[in-house]
Amino acid sequence: MRCPYCHHAETKVLDSREVEESDAIRRRRECEKCERRFTTYERAELEDLVVIKKDGRRERFDRNKLKGGIMKACEKRPVGINTINRMTDDIERVLRNQESHEVKSSLVGELVMKNLKKVDKVAYIRFASVYRSFTDLESFEKELHRLLEKR
Repeated sequence: MRCPYCHHAETKVLDSREVEESDAIRRRRECEKCERRFTTYERAELEDLVVIKKDGRRERFDRNKLKGGIMKACEKRPVGINTINRMTDDIERVLRNQESHEVKSSLVGELVMKNLKKVDKVAYIRFASVYRSFTDLESFEKELHRLLEKR
C-alpha cells in the first residue's frame, strides 16, 4: 500500500478490525518513510454489478456515486456519516443479492428512498424531488401528501 502523502511503497499495518455492519476491514497504517498515519478499508472484490439506466444505457455500479447521492440528500440534516454508510451498505447488499448482476436504476432509487424515508423525511423529499423529476408544484405536493398520509 503506497503512502497517500509521500507515495513511499512500504507501509505497516498498526491495527485491523472489522467494520460494524459492513463487509469491510478497517486497517490503520503508518508509512515507514514519513511516519504519517492513514486508514484504509478493504472489502472483497465481487463480480461487477451493472446498473441499467432509464434510457437503456448500462453503467458499472459505483458505490461512491450511491453514497454521494445519499449524502447530497442529507446535506445540512441531522444524519450522521455512520447512518449514511450503513444505508449504503444495506442498499449494496440488497443489490448484490439480486438474481441478476444487472439491476435497474429504478430499483436503486426506490431502495434509497425507502431508506431515507425511515431516517429523515426532508432528505427523502429532497431525493424524491430529483429522482422523480418533479416538474411542478402539484407533483411535489402529491408526494408530500403521500408521505403525510402514511404517518
